[in-house]
Amino acid sequence: MAILSTDALTLKFGGLTAVNGVSLAVHRGEIFSVIGPNGAGKTSLFNAVSGVYTPTSGAILIEDMNSCRRISAALIFGLIAAGLLTAFGFLLIFHIAALWDAAITARFVFQQSFDWLGALEAIVHYAREQPLQTLIFPMLLGATTGTLGALSVWRGARRSPEVCASFGLSRTFQNVRLFPQLSATENILIGMHRRLSSNFWSSLLHLPGMKRQEKTSKAKAHELLAFVELEESAERAAGSLPYGYQRRLEIARALASDPKVLLLDEPAAGMNPTESVQLMQLITRIKERGITVVLIEHDMKVVMGISDRIAVLDYGNLIAEGTPAEVRCNPLVIEAYLGTGAHSE
Repeated sequence: MAILSTDALTLKFGGLTAVNGVSLAVHRGEIFSVIGPNGAGKTSLFNAVSGVYTPTSGAILIEDMNSCRRISAALIFGLIAAGLLTAFGFLLIFHIAALWDAAITARFVFQQSFDWLGALEAIVHYAREQPLQTLIFPMLLGATTGTLGALSVWRGARRSPEVCASFGLSRTFQNVRLFPQLSATENILIGMHRRLSSNFWSSLLHLPGMKRQEKTSKAKAHELLAFVELEESAERAAGSLPYGYQRRLEIARALASDPKVLLLDEPAAGMNPTESVQLMQLITRIKERGITVVLIEHDMKVVMGISDRIAVLDYGNLIAEGTPAEVRCNPLVIEAYLGTGAHSE
């Protein structure tokens, strides 16, 4: 069963097509690698899946839930409310002069308190006296504008990174993106933010529930540091850690959000052979925790050593998919990596 899939996913930047109609299915509990030459569209695919970029077309599904087209009762209620509020606002704008006269000028007596009830009665009386068509047009225009505006905001927000995180996706990036001045523990605590239940007042007043949550969160942070073998560096500033340690700390921070799917973008980049072996062991342990791993990597020893299945991109197109053995012998893959004359020699 696919826990993450894309359906004809396309991502364009002007006239450049970075991802071209890619359809993939990542099964629960597997290590799925995405490889390809530089510029093949691998990171662009990750950015679309994780909400950094908005796909030009196509769909992204998590556990059979189309996160690009999900419509809920709350959304419908919000659209209706936005439409009604904007309709009322347009009605006021279209008749502002008459309403000003009815609600303020006619009812306001200098140096006396304002007659709010009388002003409201004047507005209602004015509305009743107006021909129906003078009220319908601004209200229809306002309702349409408000509903379409709210829908546009929803379309822009429904694939944001925080929404993807709430669906169970977490990721790392090509370049290390830690908070260098904060400790390793504090970096991991930041990764737990979406899973914390404390609110502003409990944090401000430091209520018992907040204290318990802090204790639990720190215990989990230390457990994750032990998992990536960094427990001795818990209080060290992240920026002072060796490069390989920073990479592992980033993975620990991504795990702090309890993801269903972990996206790793070139985690072995810049690592020496020993660190790469340790990374392979770490990714295997992550899989054993029941977390699905999707990996972008140029180190073929890492890819071929731990992947259950591999997808190959070239110029934004999916050219091959299968087991490591199948992909290794695929002539299209050989041509993409070695050139057109590679399998003619």
